[in-house]
Amino acid sequence: MKIGFIGTGVMGHAIVGHLMDAGHELFVYNRTKSKTDDLVANGAIWKGTPKEITDASEIIFTMVGYPQDVEEVYYEDATGIFASDVNGKILVDLTTSAPSLAEKISQTASDNGADSLDAPVSGGDLGAKNGTLTIMVGGEEAVYEKVLPLFEKMGQSYTLHGSAGKGQHTKMANQIMIAGTMTGMTEMLVYADKTGLSLQKVMDTLAGGAAANWSMSNYGPRILKEDYSPGFFVKHFIKDLKIALDEAQKLSLELPNTQLATQFYEKLADHGNENDGTQALIKLWWTDQTNS
Repeated sequence: MKIGFIGTGVMGHAIVGHLMDAGHELFVYNRTKSKTDDLVANGAIWKGTPKEITDASEIIFTMVGYPQDVEEVYYEDATGIFASDVNGKILVDLTTSAPSLAEKISQTASDNGADSLDAPVSGGDLGAKNGTLTIMVGGEEAVYEKVLPLFEKMGQSYTLHGSAGKGQHTKMANQIMIAGTMTGMTEMLVYADKTGLSLQKVMDTLAGGAAANWSMSNYGPRILKEDYSPGFFVKHFIKDLKIALDEAQKLSLELPNTQLATQFYEKLADHGNENDGTQALIKLWWTDQTNS
């Protein structure tokens, strides 16, 4: 199958590798071309614009940073996806983006004879590398079934949650939950450290009980190693949380824990750590590590 992939960052790069390993022909585009060099060396084909990717592909995946990036990739006049003839093609946005934009893309795709899915993922860099992502999908069931064999190459959990935009709403629910586990894990480590406990022993103990969670298992060990490399960028988590809060406001919902987590991460970004991984939240307490 001829597959286009736009956005070969921390997670997209690994996903492309899995699709290539499965024997598909991959066409790749990234704003920073050098991030595709090793993929091209291994057989992927570089294209210079999203339009060129779309021209060459049957299914086009996008995985970029922000909703405005998604808008540009799809709607840029001369170089965007919709500048191509998309009739008969499937467009799949893996970016965590606004549900309203997913609905807009779905309508434009339909108007031009194409199909689309919004399919944000969870699992970070490790999930992408290991092919164990959780994929949350919005769109038509028949389209989902066509793309499912590809989802199976990049993830271990994939669920259709409803019409266009529902994948993004599910991802917002995911991020709301993660906001709580990240702040809880951070405060747990700060408390345990202040009381003189062995942080490794505490994490080993908690992992066997009701406090066990993905954030602690995957990010706790990185914190102990002072490894703040991004499995998921602070700046992108702030973006996600703001989308969640915007959607909650539309629903007349108050999410005080999510609001507080957003404030914490904005403070972390203000300290110059926006390109760290989300586990860098601990730096707000362990101040000697801020900006390290």
